[in-house]
Amino acid sequence: MDTPTRILVVDDEESILKVVSYALTQEGYEVSTATDALLAESLFAQLPHDLVILDVMLPGKSGLDVARDLRSHSDVPIVMLSARASEIDRVLGLEFGADDYVTKPFSPRELVSRVKAILRRSGTSTEERVLISVGGLQIDTLSREVTVDGKAIPLTRTEYDILLHMARHSGTAMSREAILASLFEYPHLGDSRAIDAHIHNMREKLEPDPKNPTYVLTVRGFGYRLRGL
Repeated sequence: MDTPTRILVVDDEESILKVVSYALTQEGYEVSTATDALLAESLFAQLPHDLVILDVMLPGKSGLDVARDLRSHSDVPIVMLSARASEIDRVLGLEFGADDYVTKPFSPRELVSRVKAILRRSGTSTEERVLISVGGLQIDTLSREVTVDGKAIPLTRTEYDILLHMARHSGTAMSREAILASLFEYPHLGDSRAIDAHIHNMREKLEPDPKNPTYVLTVRGFGYRLRGL
């Protein structure tokens, strides 16, 4: 019997918890809920969860701090929720380890679409192992492991998916919109500027000198490209 996909939803607004829980359970997901960081971290420690939906503004410990702590020991996909729509808030959420960022008010259908896309990308692969090398950077497509000069690099799932897409088209300039389209079935639901935050995070992890990158290069006025093979 297959184990149901379990999602943890954390928000201090009961109405949000009810709407999101209903939308997810209708799609067959098993949902746990929490109204604060302490309960959320306790539930996560007790049960394995496949994805976390996390509000930024929580009483006591903030959702950003929870995301950062989760990311320090888990690669579970994280979707941040926030009533704050500014670009800097989105960037902060992604820099703290989130895979996506949804602004309130939101459509439950939109949220479910994003959840499905992230879970689909993070699912267990049945493909044969392919090793992609770009200089000292190597990607193992079966284990989803990335190394630079033999050192393992802990990317988030979204960072890995962006890097893999760029590696499969190494040397090719890609717009932010094209990178976003590789992540989501409905790219118009995403924010192409969030790609900048993911690229920034990737460089911090991959590059010997993030300010002078040698792998993930900027194409001015257009987007990015991965250094050619």
